Amino acid sequence: MTNTPTLNAPHSEKGLTHQGLIYGSDEEFLGATVPFCLDGLDRGDAVLAVTTDANIGLLRQALDGAADQVEYIDADDWYKTPGRTLGAYYRYVDRRTADGRHRRVRVIGEPVWHGRDPLEQTEWTRYEAAINVAFADCPAWIVCPYDTRVLPREVVDGARRTHPQLWTGAGPTPDRSSHYAAPDTVGGPWERGLSPVTADGEEAVLCFGADLAPVRAFVARKAASLGMPDEGLRRMLFAVNELATNAVQHGGGNGRLLLRRAGRRIVCDVTNPTRAAIDWYAGYLPPEHDRPRGHGLWAVRQMCDLTEVDTGPDTTTVRLHWTLT
Repeated sequence: MTNTPTLNAPHSEKGLTHQGLIYGSDEEFLGATVPFCLDGLDRGDAVLAVTTDANIGLLRQALDGAADQVEYIDADDWYKTPGRTLGAYYRYVDRRTADGRHRRVRVIGEPVWHGRDPLEQTEWTRYEAAINVAFADCPAWIVCPYDTRVLPREVVDGARRTHPQLWTGAGPTPDRSSHYAAPDTVGGPWERGLSPVTADGEEAVLCFGADLAPVRAFVARKAASLGMPDEGLRRMLFAVNELATNAVQHGGGNGRLLLRRAGRRIVCDVTNPTRAAIDWYAGYLPPEHDRPRGHGLWAVRQMCDLTEVDTGPDTTTVRLHWTLT
């Protein structure tokens, strides 16, 4: 193993530290993650490693007698959808810190990039950006590894923009990454319009008002005809009903559904008139009693594979994606 320096420990255990590890060899991976784990165990932090099966094996061997004190999860089992993954991390932090046994959690979180199409790649990169605002007040130190041997350049470039600090094979940078882009910057790179969708066949459209029974019947009938299985249909009905309810209660009292098949996905747009701007990361912040809005979008992100939010001058559209297997 190389003598790669460890990261400088955060000054406070109360808020988030989110760092990217850009590595190009097993030695560089272990040179950063092993001291990170050992220091965390010494300080009484909960330590979780979500990474590849190969890297889990390397970590276990390098940690030796301390290996069983770290929790391990195969990244392919963890990084299924952005919304559900973020929810899983929230539950992990709550479980490990709620009883006071651990003041902080440390996470090695290596996102899955293989097999992702351009839209998925974009949304997983934005997920990494959203972590900075979603976990801002959480007692968590998260290090996200990026393997330059196998990842496309654009993914690694994304890591430089989504992590305030970076580790490299030469050691940590003490200051913010020069490429870092905060998620809440108005007009920043994370704000974008909806992704283009090419429908396979006819698009189904429904305009709705206060009575949402026709919405549920429309979705159930059309989605089933497009090949949505029963379990996916239940999630779709919940998500669309939640958004339609929000449109009636907080929007203009009415809305429009657009449902279609696009390749391996079923895509549904829920559009309603509103002049209230919605952050692109809405629904990534967990429901809290002092946060009056955003609970519905949190639930919606748990139900969908991908969720896009776009606010125009007069309307807001939430685009929901479900991948057919």
